[in-house]
Amino acid sequence: MLPCKRPAVFLIWAVLLTSLTACANSPVAKNLEQSLAADPKLQSNPVVFGESQVNQPQAQQNQSTVQLPADFPKDIPLYSNAKLQEVTPASGSDNKISTRWLSSDPSNFIASFYRTQFQTNNWQILQQPTDDAGGAFEARRNDLLLKVSIQPKSVTNATPNQPQTATELLIESVPNSTTTAQPTPTTNPNETTNAVPQTGDPQFIGPIPPANLAAQPPSTANNQTIPTATIESQVFNDLNKAPQEWRQHIQDLAALGVLSIEPEATKSNSTTRTNQFEPSKIVTHREYARWLIAANNAMHVSNPAKQIRLASESAQPAFSDVSAKDPDFPAIQGLAEAGLIPSPLSGDSTVVLFRPDAPLTREQLLLWKLPLDTRQALPSANLDTVKQTWGFQDAARIDPKALRAVLADYQNSEQSNIRRVFGYTTLFQPKKPVTRAEAAIALWYFGTQGEGVSAAEALKLKRS
Repeated sequence: MLPCKRPAVFLIWAVLLTSLTACANSPVAKNLEQSLAADPKLQSNPVVFGESQVNQPQAQQNQSTVQLPADFPKDIPLYSNAKLQEVTPASGSDNKISTRWLSSDPSNFIASFYRTQFQTNNWQILQQPTDDAGGAFEARRNDLLLKVSIQPKSVTNATPNQPQTATELLIESVPNSTTTAQPTPTTNPNETTNAVPQTGDPQFIGPIPPANLAAQPPSTANNQTIPTATIESQVFNDLNKAPQEWRQHIQDLAALGVLSIEPEATKSNSTTRTNQFEPSKIVTHREYARWLIAANNAMHVSNPAKQIRLASESAQPAFSDVSAKDPDFPAIQGLAEAGLIPSPLSGDSTVVLFRPDAPLTREQLLLWKLPLDTRQALPSANLDTVKQTWGFQDAARIDPKALRAVLADYQNSEQSNIRRVFGYTTLFQPKKPVTRAEAAIALWYFGTQGEGVSAAEALKLKRS
């Protein structure tokens, strides 16, 4: 039946086309032509499917009217996927320029962007968010002080095709000359002050006091004077080479000023200063000894009874390869005198060399630090006990002196140094060298589970 209908269809189309051609100039044909023609408005205002037509004129208006001022500093990092919403030009005595931005990206993306920008471009980070959910950065470079506030914001009138959340950025820049010109506190001219000149002051006379000493009381029970110093924050620009989950921990320790790459005595004679932490580099005995004392004292800044005293240059050296003139002698000798590292002072007459530039091993990392975690005598341990608890396949390779520290670390449960640094493993590899990043993660927390202090907590105390 279908083949019989095709000639009829062709006949109808032929009649229709003939009628249209014959009546091309008739009113009926013109109306039909106009009804089938394209809308001329679409040629000048094409529709892009998926965009909100309600918000499009407003967005075009913002892009055309809100622009950065000509004097906006060029070295301020700007997040590429953020639209400028408002500009408050400099006015008054502070010359502060404020800009407000809006981005559809989550706040943690933006916080990570600015943290990386500040680190890699040699900004001095004065303040940063404790997490990526939101907060504010304060950074300084050259003659510019910058504050970046990152705030998650809900979009209540979003269309179905728009994200339901957004992030608002407030970027404020102030020339450093206006921030450093602070009024000098007035004092009674008839009174004398006990202010100590600091580095950079015309009256300062070296050497530079150790920056890794926390502020301590001027005296102790035995009337010995304890040197005081202000911890100087460190900024490393290569922390992106460390594992992502470790970067904040290293930043916390750097903000406390405990990860000095070279001894203070060497720094005082050096005109340059490195901003490279080199997280994958092997840490040496001397570096770890310096960091161990600095981190412990920074964690217990308000408790002198838990701090380690640096040795004086007049002390009889405990090791034949670390003389009193060694720049790290105060830290190394201080650990030996406190009995925290094996030495002739602790009754181990076979350990006469410290080997300051030798790589630190995993078992040494635990042996030196665990007494500062437990604050008590390490438990008795043997090879079978360590095998039963940790289940290490290579437990027989652990030095007998370190077995007690390994067992004590197991009893520390989730705050165990081995778990925090090396993760889950059935091979301890006790002789394997430790990297700088691994050493830093071990020093990020001191104490036992439920009774300890982290670098993040110490940093909050320092800032308050």
